Amino acid sequence: MIKIKIVINILGVLLGINGVLMLVGLPFSIYYGSDDILAILFASGMTITTGLAMWGLTRNINTRDLGRREGYLIVTLGWVIMSFFGSLPFLFSGAIPNFTDAFFETISGYTTTGASILNNIESLPKGILLWRSMTHWIGGMGIIVLSLAILPILGVGGMQLFIAEVPGPTPDKINPRVTGTAKRLWFIYVLLTVSEIVLLMLGGLNLFDAINHAFATMATGGFSTKQDSIAFYNDNPFAQYVIMLFMYLAGVNFSLHYYALKRRFQKVWGNEEFRVYTGSILMVAISLAGGLSMTTDFSLEESFRHGLFTVLTIVTTTGFVTVDYEAWVPALTFLVFMLMFTGGSAGSTGGGIKTARIILLIKNSFIELKRLVHPRAVIPVRLNGEAIPLDVMSKVLSFFMIYMLTFIMSSFIMSCMGLDFISAMGSVIASLGNIGPGFGIVGPVSNYAEIPSLGKWFLSFLMLLGRLELFTVVILFAPAFWRK
Repeated sequence: MIKIKIVINILGVLLGINGVLMLVGLPFSIYYGSDDILAILFASGMTITTGLAMWGLTRNINTRDLGRREGYLIVTLGWVIMSFFGSLPFLFSGAIPNFTDAFFETISGYTTTGASILNNIESLPKGILLWRSMTHWIGGMGIIVLSLAILPILGVGGMQLFIAEVPGPTPDKINPRVTGTAKRLWFIYVLLTVSEIVLLMLGGLNLFDAINHAFATMATGGFSTKQDSIAFYNDNPFAQYVIMLFMYLAGVNFSLHYYALKRRFQKVWGNEEFRVYTGSILMVAISLAGGLSMTTDFSLEESFRHGLFTVLTIVTTTGFVTVDYEAWVPALTFLVFMLMFTGGSAGSTGGGIKTARIILLIKNSFIELKRLVHPRAVIPVRLNGEAIPLDVMSKVLSFFMIYMLTFIMSSFIMSCMGLDFISAMGSVIASLGNIGPGFGIVGPVSNYAEIPSLGKWFLSFLMLLGRLELFTVVILFAPAFWRK
């Protein structure tokens, strides 16, 4: 049977970490004289106390007995429980008094979706705003991987959490021990975040805004401290180019960042997914820039900047906005919609289907055509020169099929809740792909405030489903998962 006490023990540890991280915004609350200090302290205290109680009641449990099923259960329940407690600062401060909205905003943060219900972002207390961005940063690389990096109490069984949590078809271990891998990933994550903060401050942003936007960028989240998102900085091209650079880096497999730091550049450029990811972004960005220069009053530089920014923010599933892409000519808007079915690289903080899966799907389609001509030939699908095992290809095909079926069925469900056709599809793909802004009433100049309460809960489920890449959540609904 599933070892429930191990699940409770590790969830308690995660809640404790979550509660401590809530306090990060307090210095800004004190400095700016915000009225959210007590709310943050109370929320943090409740979270830490609950976590300690769960850990204390099960502290004699040997977490080395952690198995695959416990790993899947911990990851899924961890996201739900952290979102519940993570919504407390919003509730206690009165920033978001409604629990449904507070939970929606929080799980949108942890899953790095960036879908918001707020219409008065600038008026929120500074500590609450930083906590809102912090949920992105925690969820970006994953609280599970964070715990592996700083709490070796999970022992060798922690690999089961790593497999369930790290996004992408296969997690690329860069160290024989999972704790070593997690530490290296988090070092790179922190290094890139700090680098972006420094560059944004050089670009004219104050420390508070620089930190918030760096957290959201590196997590490919999309929460901004400005109601107009990055369009607020349309007169500051340097800041927008900095954000573009780090959106691009956040969408790259973090293992490649490690190789780059080790000056193993051949390992980076030799990666087929990296080449396709980079080349496709440039190709589509140039196409968009050309279209914008001919159909809008943007200058050539503005056309290139807004075109590249839109491609990066959609492909990496960050969700920042500089322009209203729904106001473009239909052909360009349709291109943006199609980009929502792509995603960043495997092993990045981006969501979506992922570039590696798309490459494998396309290659498999062409190879099937060859097999029709040469039925006896053994032609494997290759990635980076290596043959892909049949079980991996089967998982990729299954993932794509379930992803598309989920999109279709969920769009129908949202339309049954009163949303028009465009808004239903836009809200679903933006939530499932962890993108944030979609189309219709949830478009780039709107938000999710008008979605009915039941719809917000359903979209919250889709955010979780997309962030944990379907199988980690769907497997919990299989009766065989709960049997002996």
